[in-house]
Amino acid sequence: MNILITSGGTSEKIDQVRSITNHSTGQLGKIISEQFLEAGFSVTLVTTPTAVQPKAHPRLTKVIIKDVAELQTVLEKETPTHQVLIHAMAVSDYSPVYMSGFQAVKEAANLEQFLQQTNQEPKISSEEDYQILFLKKNPKLISLVKTWNPDIRLIGFKLLVNVPQDQLLSVARASLEKNQAEMIVANDLSEIQDGKHRAYLVSDQDVQLAETKSDIAQKIYHHITNKG
Repeated sequence: MNILITSGGTSEKIDQVRSITNHSTGQLGKIISEQFLEAGFSVTLVTTPTAVQPKAHPRLTKVIIKDVAELQTVLEKETPTHQVLIHAMAVSDYSPVYMSGFQAVKEAANLEQFLQQTNQEPKISSEEDYQILFLKKNPKLISLVKTWNPDIRLIGFKLLVNVPQDQLLSVARASLEKNQAEMIVANDLSEIQDGKHRAYLVSDQDVQLAETKSDIAQKIYHHITNKG
């Protein structure tokens, strides 16, 4: 069984020296990868340059990406040749379209046409007191997985912040159905700290509670191998 794992957090470029990203470390993806490698599986890990990564291993293939566009290209290529996708990467919801000073935006006769421009400077000037950054929504790649491989076993992740448990589980169940996933790992950022990582592993059959990253990795492993 070939296991495809995504890990870390994507970064979207503003100009040649700036980008917007998230705080994902890739630690959970590393631990999940190690769990499957130790059990004798072949793992393809799609991750980012700054993410924590497992050590080199004969059965480990690493693919390094930076942004959502690169991630989509890799997943479209790799998904058809794998039986399992554990999509733990924190994928940017938005990408920068254009950055401009406040006055230029204010004076634009047609905002839609204004946004058809692209920033030409390798480094956008810092002379302005205020800058306005326009963002566009990225595609939800998890929703495309089954179009690339209808038979792949999909494990997704959902992160919210400071929400009631019933809301977290409700959102996870909605993602489970919408994306035709086998399991959604639902977690709240407020419960990830000091070595603890509380998460709810939501499937059609049940909801399992995990308290650490290692616990999450073990429960995902047992779910995949017991049903495989």
